[in-house]
Amino acid sequence: MTPSEKINNDIKQAMLAKDSVKLAALRAIKSAILLAQTSGKNAEIGEDDFLAIINKMVKQRQDSITVYEQQNRPDLAEEEKLQLDVIKQFLPAQLSDEELESAVKEILQKIGANSPADFGKAMGAASKELSGKADNKRVSQIIKTILG
Repeated sequence: MTPSEKINNDIKQAMLAKDSVKLAALRAIKSAILLAQTSGKNAEIGEDDFLAIINKMVKQRQDSITVYEQQNRPDLAEEEKLQLDVIKQFLPAQLSDEELESAVKEILQKIGANSPADFGKAMGAASKELSGKADNKRVSQIIKTILG
């Protein structure tokens, strides 16, 4: 089942369950997918493209939550948090700290990064390989720790 088919099925289920929060989040995902399909060359988006869309939506929701909390709007922040939970269900399982550290060490060894000057090259390779499996902030912190 493609991501688009899963989204469509989940939208139907949310409509039947009258779950407005889940429905709004799923419609936002579907909208982002349709936008990517119409703006790109491919009629169907791949798994990497889908993960990039979901990651972008997660980041947008987190930023919105921060802004709403700063503006003392807990009602809007709560709505975004609920939608964020729905959107995160489409991400692969996140790596634990130990798994992430070992994956980063493996990537650093593969590309030959061993000094802080190699940070950019290491971050590029790690973010590409760990896309959707770990937040780039966590990856960045681990790379900085390892490289010194």
